Amino acid sequence: MSIPKNGAERESATPAPQVSVVIMAWNEAASLAAVAREIHAELVRLGTSFEILIVDDGSTDGTGQIADHLSLALAGVRVHRHQQNRGLGGVYRTGFALARGEFLTFFPADGQFPADIIGDYLPAMDGADMILGVLPDQGRPLGARVLSFAERLLLRVLFRHFPRFQGILMFRRELLRDTPLHCQGRGWTVLMEFILRQARRGAHIKNLPISVRPRASGGSKVNNLASIASNLRQVLTLRLHL
Repeated sequence: MSIPKNGAERESATPAPQVSVVIMAWNEAASLAAVAREIHAELVRLGTSFEILIVDDGSTDGTGQIADHLSLALAGVRVHRHQQNRGLGGVYRTGFALARGEFLTFFPADGQFPADIIGDYLPAMDGADMILGVLPDQGRPLGARVLSFAERLLLRVLFRHFPRFQGILMFRRELLRDTPLHCQGRGWTVLMEFILRQARRGAHIKNLPISVRPRASGGSKVNNLASIASNLRQVLTLRLHL
């Protein structure tokens, strides 16, 4: 896994922070600033050293310009821009390569997940290698619950056991050093591969309940038939490696 190069990225010579938060942004101009500021405020409140890495995945709506402004306005924020859209898989791989913190987490720029999740996760990392969020079924739309159940069933059939995971994770970045990752798809299967490899090697994984809220603007970019079909193909490909 090579580290991507980009002239817009601002490297830091300061010691590695405790926490890296990667904000995943593709055409999220309407919500990115509010999400980044909320996460920044939570990290400041926690009093820990941190960095926020905004990965602009080839946006065409002004997201990149907003990200650049945030990097100037907020301490600890830096930006990496994909010249072309690479999908979730590309964003995760960039985050894996460029994050510097002891603990690493990813947040979408759509505002669905509150920043105080970070404050819940950090104390729970004591003695853990990885924390995986779990969404409560109560109150979720029926369609979302059906998709979640179908996904868990498929993963159980293909991999026998897959840790339950929905939404936000946090893990020790050192786990990436000894974990070969083969998935090159655009979807989130590279993250699935990482989680599954950690589970199989005996990493200490905790589940924590998290909350979700409506998107700040726009519609979902992943809960559609094209994305579901693409992810299914990638999951079947992943089965060949594991």
